[in-house]
Amino acid sequence: MIYRVSLCGYKSVVSFNDPAVPPMSVRFLPALFVLLWATGFIGARYAMPYMEPFLFLMARFAIAGAILGVWVILAGNNWPDRRGAMHAIIAGCLIHGAYLGAVFWAIHKGLPAGMSALVVGLQPLITALIAGVTLGEKIQPRHWAGLGVGFIGVAMVLWPKLSISADGITPATVGASIFSVIAISVGTVWQKRFVGQIDLKAGTTLQYLGAMVVMAIMTLLFETHEIIWSGSLVFAMFWLVVVLSIGAVLLLMILINQGAVSKVASLFYLVPGVTALMAYVLFGETLTLFQLVGMAIATLGVALSTAGQSRRATLPSR
Repeated sequence: MIYRVSLCGYKSVVSFNDPAVPPMSVRFLPALFVLLWATGFIGARYAMPYMEPFLFLMARFAIAGAILGVWVILAGNNWPDRRGAMHAIIAGCLIHGAYLGAVFWAIHKGLPAGMSALVVGLQPLITALIAGVTLGEKIQPRHWAGLGVGFIGVAMVLWPKLSISADGITPATVGASIFSVIAISVGTVWQKRFVGQIDLKAGTTLQYLGAMVVMAIMTLLFETHEIIWSGSLVFAMFWLVVVLSIGAVLLLMILINQGAVSKVASLFYLVPGVTALMAYVLFGETLTLFQLVGMAIATLGVALSTAGQSRRATLPSR
């Protein structure tokens, strides 16, 4: 059984040649996927006090890529040709390297995880805008409406923080967060335009290879490589590698196999709000009523832009 799926705009063919996944209720799986996806920002917050962001990400990509590479070999999946591999590596540099590198750096410098997640949550809207310009894709009126409403929501969330000059809310950290959105959006369009039918696991392995090289350069140039070993650091690395970089992808495959990908697409846009609530509970990050309304408006904006989409979903990497 073969399903076509777009992961981060990465058109791939997911083949379920193994014995069918045992029948199960899928009612809770989309919500579980969103919950796991949202913990990526929380995991970054736990790791940053103990390890510099670029070094952490280099290690994370190396471990995740090694695990997936072994999986590709054992499963007998096909590797792409040289051209396809290079495009996958470039996409990985943008989607994983530039995107996560900027996000982790901003959080390392004190940007609240919930705010970072909310800004990054607008990625599908920005991707639609870039795709309209570079690929000639027609942008429906609801996309424009969603883009405008979404940015109003983001402005409502950012305004109280910026107005009081809170620690960690600086032009540099906010700029890095915005840069991360642009990077993943450009990477998504790059994959859509240049990457063909590549095996999902093999393509993701090459993406992690490209991202690892970018992080290696950044850590050599800008970091001290100091590591403070702690249980929180080990747990964060384990969680982000196994649960996010690998486990969440498996869960996505199960959802597709069970025919619930449309639910994944709609619930994904709850990730910013879920992350903000997690940050409120775990880190005590403030949430005013004005900001909560802004989150709801931002979520509404993204929902407007995705209303009526097909079962093919675009989900950003983590």
